[in-house]
Amino acid sequence: MRVAVGGSAVLVIAGLGAFWYASNKAKQAAPQDDANTVTVTIQDNVCKPNDITVPAGRTTFRIVNNSDRALEWEILDGIMVVEERENIAPGFTQTMKVKLRPGDYDITCGLLSNPRGKLHVTPSAESEAEGNNPSALNFLGAQAEYKFYLISQSSQLADAVGELQAAIQAGQLQQAQALYAPAHLLYKRIEPMADNFADLETRINGRADYFAKREADPEFRGFHRLEYGLFGQGQGDLKALQPVANTLAADVDTLKTRLAALETQPERLASSAARLLRRTADNLPNGGEEGWSHAEAADLQGTLDGTKKLANLVLPMLTKPAPDLKKSIEDGFAQFAKELEPYRDGDGFKPGALPADARQAITATVSKLADDLAKVNAALKLE
Repeated sequence: MRVAVGGSAVLVIAGLGAFWYASNKAKQAAPQDDANTVTVTIQDNVCKPNDITVPAGRTTFRIVNNSDRALEWEILDGIMVVEERENIAPGFTQTMKVKLRPGDYDITCGLLSNPRGKLHVTPSAESEAEGNNPSALNFLGAQAEYKFYLISQSSQLADAVGELQAAIQAGQLQQAQALYAPAHLLYKRIEPMADNFADLETRINGRADYFAKREADPEFRGFHRLEYGLFGQGQGDLKALQPVANTLAADVDTLKTRLAALETQPERLASSAARLLRRTADNLPNGGEEGWSHAEAADLQGTLDGTKKLANLVLPMLTKPAPDLKKSIEDGFAQFAKELEPYRDGDGFKPGALPADARQAITATVSKLADDLAKVNAALKLE
């Protein structure tokens, strides 16, 4: 029994000795820190140092509690806790590694009633490099804005197709002809997302060239089947076009539902625009896709609107990492719009096909835009 008591006493004394040793070690001057380590000693009601400056990036803080009570140490950005260490016992040290962005922060020094210290984080090579890249928040905003755009444009498309459907059902040929190009323009605005609904793309916008029996193929439907009936052979047989218009209206409603649920990934914003512009540049020299209506200018306006919307969502993010690319894309869209100006007529466009020299000029502009937009993902480190 005495041996047990004696052993316990030895353990208690040893424990007290260890605590005394640790406390004194903590109260001694901290060893010299490396370049990325800062020692902060909390004594009485103040941090020492109480005004700290570090470069942006990763820093290790050694928090030494030389007070007589357990405490916590926090880095605050306004009311938000950036990082903290809790329950630092008297005489003990804890370390904390944190990655900080440039700016001014507060630091707590023991009790909440104690005066706060200041932490100044200055720009560094690391923060400048990271600052050139957009944050996830930037992309979330762009994605949300584009989703709203798709929903809005698909609703307008459904309304326009409904009006076209009504004109066909009423036997109003001239009205149906006048409504065709504006409705198809709305589809061209959302066509950059066609890869996400390939089945509907074929039904809604498939050209006769895509089908084995061309215009006579029973699977040939959608806008271009209406175009063929309104402007090509068989012109005026609106009764035969009624089921085509009904199917198109139903397919557009399905498209509208799908677009409302579509989540566009960041890397698809610029790449989808680039792919559509590349297809446009490839098709335009051969007459585009309006072989009967010749509504090429209206189609190009829709393509301009839709791809420029996508570009505008990512252009601000190119300001730092690729300013020359940003300017080239902006100039390209301005040139694209300028080249359509001679063919405008009020809110629409003059009837007739584009001249060969205009096709050539627009093709060169669109091709350059496609090349530039194809570089965006690399510039934003999305690939």
